[in-house]
Amino acid sequence: MSRLSIETPGRAQNVLDGLHRDMERRIGASAYGLCPVDMSLNYLRLCHAQTCGKCVPCRIGLGQLEVLIEQVLDRTATMETINIIERTAKVIADSAGCAIGYEAAHMVLKGIRGFREDYEEHVQHGRCISVLSYPVPCVSACPAHVDVPGYVALVNEGRYEEAVKLIRKDNPFPSACAYVCEHPCEAHCRRAMVDDAINICGLKRFAVDHAKAEPAKILYEKTGKTVGIIGGGPGGLTAAYYLAQMGHKVTVYEQRPKLGGMLRYGIPDYRLPQEVLERDIEHILTTGINVITDVSIGRDVTMEDIQKSYDAVYISIGAHNDKKIGIEGEDAENVVSAVSLLRRIDEGNAPDFTGKRICVIGGGNVSMDATRTAKRLGAESVTCVYRRRVDDMTALAEEIEEAMAEGCQILPLQAPARIEKDAEGKVAALWTVPQIIGPYGKDGRPKPIPADVPEFRIACDYVIVAIGQAIDARPFEAIGIKTFKGMIQAEDTSSVADVDNVFAGGDAVSGPATVIRAVAAGKVAAANIDAYLGFEHKIKTDVVVPPAHLTNAPPCGRVNLKSHCAPDCKGNFDLVVEGMSRKEADQESERCLRCDYFGFGSFRGGRTGEW
Repeated sequence: MSRLSIETPGRAQNVLDGLHRDMERRIGASAYGLCPVDMSLNYLRLCHAQTCGKCVPCRIGLGQLEVLIEQVLDRTATMETINIIERTAKVIADSAGCAIGYEAAHMVLKGIRGFREDYEEHVQHGRCISVLSYPVPCVSACPAHVDVPGYVALVNEGRYEEAVKLIRKDNPFPSACAYVCEHPCEAHCRRAMVDDAINICGLKRFAVDHAKAEPAKILYEKTGKTVGIIGGGPGGLTAAYYLAQMGHKVTVYEQRPKLGGMLRYGIPDYRLPQEVLERDIEHILTTGINVITDVSIGRDVTMEDIQKSYDAVYISIGAHNDKKIGIEGEDAENVVSAVSLLRRIDEGNAPDFTGKRICVIGGGNVSMDATRTAKRLGAESVTCVYRRRVDDMTALAEEIEEAMAEGCQILPLQAPARIEKDAEGKVAALWTVPQIIGPYGKDGRPKPIPADVPEFRIACDYVIVAIGQAIDARPFEAIGIKTFKGMIQAEDTSSVADVDNVFAGGDAVSGPATVIRAVAAGKVAAANIDAYLGFEHKIKTDVVVPPAHLTNAPPCGRVNLKSHCAPDCKGNFDLVVEGMSRKEADQESERCLRCDYFGFGSFRGGRTGEW
């Protein structure tokens, strides 16, 4: 008889592994608005099942926590029960024999400290306080709350103009967002419970690429009220678009020669062609908005004059100022900011990097844009230096993959230390301190710490800095607008405290953010400025969304867009990502589960037809 045998997973284990993967997808696709207390209880049960039960804190303590939280949900608990849950979880976390038990108890602690009011609401009134105006997961996850299931269904029926019209009810930049949006909606797509999230952004692009241009519709008569908007980027133009539809007279002040803000001056043509951006801007301008370009607030006109000239003012300037690293040698010639580089290219003043060695510092989308742009400007080599791991980079995963496919090097775990100059004061090399990944910080990411190895020298001719941007808030501080760390302080409603008739939003308030967040800020500002002016106009559309059909929705692979990236891309700023074919769009749109009719969304009233 054999002493040993080769062990292979049995049928039960194979099935269980599949269930684990199914559960992972289900947790990943969890919708906003679920009861946090109920979810915590179910996570606790799962964690309890994973412990060995050898030590008392896990075996007995976690079970007792389950009983206590069940009492909260059953409304048999008291306010003291909540304190007992917290103390019990703290004792388990301090005394558990391993990290498995500690993390289970710590998860309960984080919950009871993070949403204690939900526990209290269950004890006192037997209900959950989490109420969403947008119950469909993808709609809720979209900052602008675009009706995703609605336009996906319209694409499926070939009604592309109506799909774009429905998108514009909440987002007047459907074309730009179809090309560059970070699509947070897909992260919570419930289709992931079946196979994978729907390619929502790809379907939006198919719609805008196949829809005919139509002028905007003014929904209400003229009100006689005037609104001044400072900043002609996505946030400012969004507010202008909706306020004009509401009947107000809108004037947009833009510092640069053309409208578009960072969409025009910060995103390269190979990602967002100019003609695509112009589609959205031309449509917005059909509302009759007055535009004044080449005007700088504080230089050509004062903020005080603008405030006095209009019934309401919305500040929506972009973060166009670069941030400094603060290292030795940063004043060397050929150290440039990514923002200024991308702006120079759009203004027709692109540098020639032919044969040059380029180092880019940063790990966000702007750093990837600068990295890939440098390659197109003829650079011999491009190295993106980042102090954390590649997995920790905030840039989109596809942007990182495409940069590497074009021959760019990503050098992680290298913290910039100093810039070496040559005899002429130009960049000669970037010196970095190698890092190792360390403990997790408050932002939920592991912090890098210096490794015990010598500094690393990267020979280069240019250093491009892409570590963040800021705004110039000085003209606004002159009228008493409060700022914090260079950002304007504004309420969630966009109103600026202690300053009459002034509102602010977008990058000016939050710092550099995504296009869709700027659009969302503009939408919020438009609604609240309208209310401030004494009105309650509603933005709505007459588009009729197709009804849902019962289907078993069998598993089907997700259609991903194809990228045409190659190392030999010098001088080539043509679009690199190919849109869907009609057959691909039909198949992908068929995968939608129509959560506006079925599941969680139907219980909360389906879609919101106006705002």
